[in-house]
Amino acid sequence: MSRKEKDSSRSILARNIRKLRLMREMSQQELARAADTRQALISAIEAGDANPTFDSLARLTDALRVDLAEFFNARAKHE
Repeated sequence: MSRKEKDSSRSILARNIRKLRLMREMSQQELARAADTRQALISAIEAGDANPTFDSLARLTDALRVDLAEFFNARAKHE
């Protein structure tokens, strides 16, 4: 995977997690608590700076009640 593809994947992940969180009217802290993770990780993911583990992503999918594929759907509207 090229650097450009990695950056694009992180951007898509960042956008989708933020949109899903806001749709559920959750703060980063509330999402972190629900996913049993740190708020700093949520912030880094949403900024496109994190490289989250599969386990972290799985906990986020549970907390946001979505399939993992929703995090990487480039065409997701979530509205």
